[in-house]
Amino acid sequence: MSLANPNPNPNPNPNRRFTTPQSLSDWLKPRLPADSFASWGVKPGTKNVHNLFLELSEGETTLFDDDSAPPVRTLDVVIVRIIGSNNRILIESCQELSDGSVRDRNRPLSEKMKPGENPEAAAARAVREELGSVIGGGDGGVRIVQDSYVKKVEERVSVSYPGLPARYVLHSVDAFVDGLPEGEFCTEEGAEYEDSDENRLADAALSCRKHYWKWVDANSI
Repeated sequence: MSLANPNPNPNPNPNRRFTTPQSLSDWLKPRLPADSFASWGVKPGTKNVHNLFLELSEGETTLFDDDSAPPVRTLDVVIVRIIGSNNRILIESCQELSDGSVRDRNRPLSEKMKPGENPEAAAARAVREELGSVIGGGDGGVRIVQDSYVKKVEERVSVSYPGLPARYVLHSVDAFVDGLPEGEFCTEEGAEYEDSDENRLADAALSCRKHYWKWVDANSI
């Protein structure tokens, strides 16, 4: 089934490339507030320069810089509102990161989109990666609700990278997913960049180890 106005995630901007995390760090440092940049990977719930470097290398994120303001991190995100029984929606209450810190989420399943990926494919991948440990790892039980696709753009400072403005292109769909528990549950996620050429850098990046989920009334979100 195809979605209306899928707008695949564009390819990364070829004019802004970095060869190493250090080169990215050197470029960002004079462009961001010093105290904010220093908190990356140190303040609980934030990520570090290695994470951003991997996002750029994978084409999940682009950086726009006009030399008159801080650069803007731009990314496409798929949001999957998973519908359960009794008018309930599944939300991720929090995440446990690889450094032991816990990041509050309180939002439906969401995932950065990859270059050329449409919302339907991204939604299936998101379910497989983040919920696969409880539904068997496949995505055959994902059913997108017809005509549920909505696109909007939000601009705000990134929680993951303090001081770095972000432009989120949000692609939202409703879906049914077979095999999910009825109560609160936890899932574990494998290495985020295990198939990446940048795998050697992944150990230095912060990653999500566990996702905690609960069902809430659809009218509450």
